[in-house]
Amino acid sequence: MARLLMTIVALLTLSACADTGLLSEVPIDGQNAVYRLDSGDRLRVIVFGQTDLSGEYAVDGAGQISIPLVAAIQARGLTTDELEQSVVAILSQTLLRNPSVSVEVLVFRPFFILGEVTNAGQYPFVAGMTVKTGVAIAGGYTHRANTDVVRITRNLGDRIIEIGVNTNTAVSPGDTIFVRERYF
Repeated sequence: MARLLMTIVALLTLSACADTGLLSEVPIDGQNAVYRLDSGDRLRVIVFGQTDLSGEYAVDGAGQISIPLVAAIQARGLTTDELEQSVVAILSQTLLRNPSVSVEVLVFRPFFILGEVTNAGQYPFVAGMTVKTGVAIAGGYTHRANTDVVRITRNLGDRIIEIGVNTNTAVSPGDTIFVRERYF
């Protein structure tokens, strides 16, 4: 009887500590995925030795950037490395011999959040963002929100997908998060 009582006390003590330590571990999908450029991204393009060509450029609605002295360059769907190669190819055909180009993303396109959040709308993307942090940026859930599963609409370039996810899922730039209403 004493052993049973000691076992129960030990289990109760352990269960009281259940909210400390590691509660869950979810791999962050998409962190190692290659980032594809799209409308709304702001880029820094550096053409070494050419200050007139270097600068900050926005990817426009057509998915292109406009660098002085050359035609618009398609950026949508490309990685920064692929865009560097495109810029090098265009500049070497028209203006420069062996240009050296660097492209980096300065500002990612915004994400959108709709549904049962306090302040639905468009917000700047923050690297490493999850659905939970996106909801926090939007002012939190309303009292009617389903806090377990949300829907993300994501543009993959050649198609648009909708996925049901939990709140620990990584958000990508340009995603639309929809928080549904709970039934009870």
